Amino acid sequence: MTIKKIIENLTVETKNFTPTLITQITKNYGQDPFLILICCLLSLRSKDIVTIHVCNNLLKIAKTPQDILNINLQELEKIIFKIGFYKNKAQVLHKVSKILLEKYNGHVPNTEKELLSLPGVGRKTANLVMGLAFNNPAICVDIHVHRISNRLGLIKTKTPEQTEFALQKILPQKYWILYNDLIVKHGQNICTPVSPWCSKCAINKFCKKIGVKKSR
Repeated sequence: MTIKKIIENLTVETKNFTPTLITQITKNYGQDPFLILICCLLSLRSKDIVTIHVCNNLLKIAKTPQDILNINLQELEKIIFKIGFYKNKAQVLHKVSKILLEKYNGHVPNTEKELLSLPGVGRKTANLVMGLAFNNPAICVDIHVHRISNRLGLIKTKTPEQTEFALQKILPQKYWILYNDLIVKHGQNICTPVSPWCSKCAINKFCKKIGVKKSR
């Protein structure tokens, strides 16, 4: 019952918040697996507000693996330079695009094992692609999901991977994809890492506030 109420309350709380990066991408470009994949790769260790502009600029000229490879590395770096680690990310986009063309006929694989074999793809990215591009039940765990799930007292874990497996045991599968979207928006706006806005929180009464030393 608590899980259901958390989901319901967060759905109401976050409906007017700025959509997450990948939600904006899917709204503007559809559930294209390749676009979701490359935007996930670009978003790593970068803020959504910066990444969305970079993604939109890139997607104006490149929407397929071949399009990416048609852009030389130096030009690709110029297009995405506003995000962190842009040189490394440009190389990753080239490597991934080449593998997709050579091994998968230009398509993005839809299994966890195959996605994790791609350069730069970790569990977070693989799960996001499986969930949003292929509608396969998957729990994407980023810093917000890991922090807030533990802060609520729903689980007690030390790593994002442990969090993923722990959440699989307590979350009904129908919530797996939705949970990430709600928790990320909640974490960006209310349940911040330091001094969370507990006074504004829609799920305050369900929260054990693990590790919270000061709140607003």
